[in-house]
Amino acid sequence: MTFHLLAFLGGPEILWVLLILVLLFGAKKLPKLARGLGQAQSEFKKARIEAKREMEDESKESSEES
Repeated sequence: MTFHLLAFLGGPEILWVLLILVLLFGAKKLPKLARGLGQAQSEFKKARIEAKREMEDESKESSEES
């Protein structure tokens, strides 16, 4: 069972979150913040795929040795 935080947020809640972000960081810094989060998410996804690929390769090698 996976837990998705955004599944519990509706329209008004998302607007409140955006308003708080604008107040905390300012409207000019939000695009930089969003870009940084997107890049971090992309790097995390690449690392996850690479780790999965390495695990599959090790599994294949160990099954071939048996």
